[in-house]
Amino acid sequence: MDQSLQTLSLRAREIGVMLAAARLSAGKGVRESAEAIAVSEDTYLAYEQGVKSPSLPELEILAYYFDVPLERLWEEETPAEEPHSRPALDAARLLPLRHRILGASLRQLRSNSGKTFEQISAETGIPADRLQRYELGATPIPFPELEMLVSVLGGHLEAHIDQRGPVGIWRKQQQAVEQFMKMPVELQEFITKPVNLPYLQLAQRLSGLPVERLRAIAEGLLEITF
Repeated sequence: MDQSLQTLSLRAREIGVMLAAARLSAGKGVRESAEAIAVSEDTYLAYEQGVKSPSLPELEILAYYFDVPLERLWEEETPAEEPHSRPALDAARLLPLRHRILGASLRQLRSNSGKTFEQISAETGIPADRLQRYELGATPIPFPELEMLVSVLGGHLEAHIDQRGPVGIWRKQQQAVEQFMKMPVELQEFITKPVNLPYLQLAQRLSGLPVERLRAIAEGLLEITF
């Protein structure tokens, strides 16, 4: 077997194992997990068995459904979290949109790299016509292939993860809570007191100002102080 195909096959099995572990940890069944991403039970089982690979948009929805950090579905060291209830997602509507967005971002990455479909195909073993379908969003990109393509094109996987959709918003909330829990207790207490909200809002506005503007404000405060 070609080295690239071996790598993709091994990665598919790894992701399948982590996907199954996340599902069992969340107490979800195969049928409801398949329904969450609008695929058949057979297709979902093929994902867990490593026979097929889910796309990044499918993994995003599954992470949301299982209420686990997205990276836990492809990075074993990511810790589990206590699941919470969340509104259901309309996978049948969301997935095609995410596939098109992902294809567009991959097309931009390829354009920036200056590589042709034929060159990428030679490096990855993925047929050029399939690469074109991926960029059009006509065919979901199996996650192991996406990892390989992003690597070959010199990009970063993080740049292709949902940022503004419902899963992206949920993920940012997860990360915010994680960062909050790492803060000193006294700082946590300060943040959670309603009376301190104006200070936090001021800090938020100041964080968006350019350095020159911040320097002018600081100099003005010094003049008032002294």
